Amino acid sequence: MLETMALAVVSEGETYGYLIAARLAEAGMGTIKGGTLYPVLNRLERDGALASQWRQGEGGPGRKYYTITVAGRERLGQQRAQWQRFTERTSLLLQGEGNGVGHDNG
Repeated sequence: MLETMALAVVSEGETYGYLIAARLAEAGMGTIKGGTLYPVLNRLERDGALASQWRQGEGGPGRKYYTITVAGRERLGQQRAQWQRFTERTSLLLQGEGNGVGHDNG
């Protein structure tokens, strides 16, 4: 889910790795270390879902800024739909509102 969540954060506007991690932590996802996040961002960029641009830092090191591409928005839409279906089905099962398969009613 980190891939989907990273795409969702970048879809909010141009940002860089540290702010993506901070936004995920703010959303209750805990601390996401760079060694976990950056390979995901690199894969999304390689797959064409994100574009990036290096910018010189003001008084510090440069930063790689990420933006979501058209393909990335399409991918995010698909992943959101899949997640919605998953959570609906899981909720029904956990609430005992499944289709009766595997229930022992006797």
